[in-house]
Amino acid sequence: MTVAIAPSETPQTSETPEPAGTPEVSIVSPASPLAEEFDGSEWAEPAAETGEAAETGEPDEAVETVEATLDVSAVSPLVARDAQEFGVYARTGGWAFGLKVARSVRPGGQPAGETPKVSAKEFAALADCSPERVMRYYKAWDKAADDGVVPHFEALAPGAEVELPGADLWLTYYSSRSSAGSERGAAITEAAEAEGIRPTKALEVAENPTALRAAIMADPSTARAARHALLDRIKEDPDLQAELARDIVRTDDLKKAVATESRSADRVGYVRQIAESGQVKTPAGQTIEAPLDLRQEAERHLSLLDELDEDEDTGEWASEAYDTLKNLVVEAVEADPELRVQERRTKFYSSLTKATKAFEELTFDDVQEFAEDEMVQQLEELQEAIASCITALRGARTPSV
Repeated sequence: MTVAIAPSETPQTSETPEPAGTPEVSIVSPASPLAEEFDGSEWAEPAAETGEAAETGEPDEAVETVEATLDVSAVSPLVARDAQEFGVYARTGGWAFGLKVARSVRPGGQPAGETPKVSAKEFAALADCSPERVMRYYKAWDKAADDGVVPHFEALAPGAEVELPGADLWLTYYSSRSSAGSERGAAITEAAEAEGIRPTKALEVAENPTALRAAIMADPSTARAARHALLDRIKEDPDLQAELARDIVRTDDLKKAVATESRSADRVGYVRQIAESGQVKTPAGQTIEAPLDLRQEAERHLSLLDELDEDEDTGEWASEAYDTLKNLVVEAVEADPELRVQERRTKFYSSLTKATKAFEELTFDDVQEFAEDEMVQQLEELQEAIASCITALRGARTPSV
């Protein structure tokens, strides 16, 4: 397909006969805002079927009749020109305007005297639009040329016609937002493409943080989407992790909420450990094999917890499961004489170790500066208690045979 800019230069075809006396067509006249209107970022090609034909799948007889009986010579040249311009844009989208820029704007570094092309600024003045808009079309064509989709600027002269790609490919190279050219914009564009959305939407949000804040504040679903995005982001952003942590510890309500959720998570982990590994820690801290009925009860509670929605509060359910299983563990220990003795032995050793460590942490450097009679009295009482414990342990030991 060759894009025809002027009907007088367009080859005769069976689809679009050339209207007699049609003036030269310029898709964008210097004083026309057509380029501003057809920016290229919002184009959606009309459906091929219309009216009842689109619903029933039957040929549209009215359209066929018009095509068969249309007398082009009776059509206003202005109407014919609009129809041809519309057809060019419908087939090629922004490429039609990209071609105008590519063949009329000289590449950077090329002296003005070597080519009839003009600078982007001069072209923008002729088109009555901004140089930034012209450069967006320029950069889009440049990227496509690097990929071999369209010819390079040097191969195009003013008025040149080339075969243009389809309209759906235009948005692969064109962005209607100037921020897309920056490093930040490129990162946003890449992320948007990975999510399967148009980069222009993501760039618009990034350029309007106040609007983003308003949407988050007003709409729960937007707030949830923002929360999920932040959680994904902090996995690879240590600075953001630290900032969020500081925000939490500085906000009493958030700090309490984190503590509550952390406690619930620990309790759910306790239930999951029993259900999945079959092992459980006793109150004294020893790890034992969970009895069958205890493990089945843990599995039941875990299935209930897993059925909760992601945004549903698990606190009450977790507490109930944790308390139930803790009581069952105590009952299991007390029901087994050997296990009961081992539990008490473990608890005694744990307390003895803590007491020993606490006493060892006492230091007597420079004690003369703060020594008091009460300290001596407490140590004497402690000495008596230790002596009593030693006597009790010695008396309780079974004599060896």
